[in-house]
Amino acid sequence: MQRSLIVSDPSVMMGKPVVAGTPITAVLILEKLAAGETVQQILDAHPRLTEEAIRAALAFASEALRADVVYPVAEKA
Repeated sequence: MQRSLIVSDPSVMMGKPVVAGTPITAVLILEKLAAGETVQQILDAHPRLTEEAIRAALAFASEALRADVVYPVAEKA
């Protein structure tokens, strides 16, 4: 993965991590995958994306979650 594919710039999407050269946030990609969309469906909906960019968003999320932060998870009733 090229680290430069996911960038953060305060002037783009309020600094949220995006795919370089687009306003497409890493979280949007993750949400679409979590909702069951396929990589091909995401690519069809966002022609500026590439498979490499989608993999970069996943790697970015993995790296972010690996940080020494505890995330509380609510128990389901």
